[in-house]
Amino acid sequence: MSRRLRVAQIGAGFFAAFHAEAWARLPDAELVGLCDLDPAKAGALAAKSGEPRVFSDAASMLDQLQPDLVDIATPPTTHLVLVTLACERGLPVICQKAFCSALEEAETAVRVAEAAGTTVVVHENFRFQPWYREAKRLLDAGRLGQLYQLAFRLRPGDGQGPGAYLDRQPYFQKMPRFLLHETGIHLIDTFRYLAGEVTAVFADLRRLNPAIAGEDCGLLVLRFGEGPRALFDGNRLADHAADNRRLTMGELLIEGSAASLRLDGFGRLFLREHGASREVEVSYAWDNRGYGGDCVASLQAHVVRHLLEETPLENSARDYLANLRVEAAAYRSAEEGRWVVPETALH
Repeated sequence: MSRRLRVAQIGAGFFAAFHAEAWARLPDAELVGLCDLDPAKAGALAAKSGEPRVFSDAASMLDQLQPDLVDIATPPTTHLVLVTLACERGLPVICQKAFCSALEEAETAVRVAEAAGTTVVVHENFRFQPWYREAKRLLDAGRLGQLYQLAFRLRPGDGQGPGAYLDRQPYFQKMPRFLLHETGIHLIDTFRYLAGEVTAVFADLRRLNPAIAGEDCGLLVLRFGEGPRALFDGNRLADHAADNRRLTMGELLIEGSAASLRLDGFGRLFLREHGASREVEVSYAWDNRGYGGDCVASLQAHVVRHLLEETPLENSARDYLANLRVEAAAYRSAEEGRWVVPETALH
């Protein structure tokens, strides 16, 4: 494998543009191919991303270019087919979330990858957002003391009316499972990153906008054994204070025995010591470019380092199944009105 990874990207839609833009500026990677069923869309994105070769057929692109890495940035219904296509050629993969259409498909994709001896990483970028990396550092350093609980209020404010999501990701409207499968999964993974493995789930989900098929509002409570609890409070119709409401997508509060930590919609972190009346802003470095504090580039750089230097890997497809099992348990909880133990906690 060359010291500069040759990357072929499948997908040229709204979020795929963040992938391509990041590849164009990562020093250890080169975007050599870009594929989309719409050649015009792929050509327009390629012109902004270092002029990779443009294709309309993924198999042809992989066979002609023989890249070092395949980046799949397409909707979930396409993932299993495209992961299989890459793994059959022995190529490592980054695959966008939501990973596959359902848990069973994701499990099949993992089996395909492991049988082929290839690496599949899920492009779960929230945990790579700089405020969560800093929160993890503070937790690991003991600054918050014993962790009590975490709560995130998702408030992007983009889900009102019949035109919701149509200008960006129109397939959102037709997803039968939306809030948790498409968006809440970010926070399930982030909570696991910050607090450990989930042992039980309770969910109350509903749909507020009749123009969409799936749920767009709800509460999800997670247990972490005898330890902390986490609350995901999601409402895609309501908003929060921010210049860019897609920067953090909402607000976070982490509470511990020694201090609490608060994230606002501007990417700022505030620490308040237990018993104190005032918060102190936490100083940390982050780059306000790309998407979500440049988390797309951070994730892609993480995978490149792993492939070139064999550094430890986060978000392998097998590890990511734990998130999908929590998600499946949440939907079951919402249907049955009770606490549910995720499959991952049974083994």
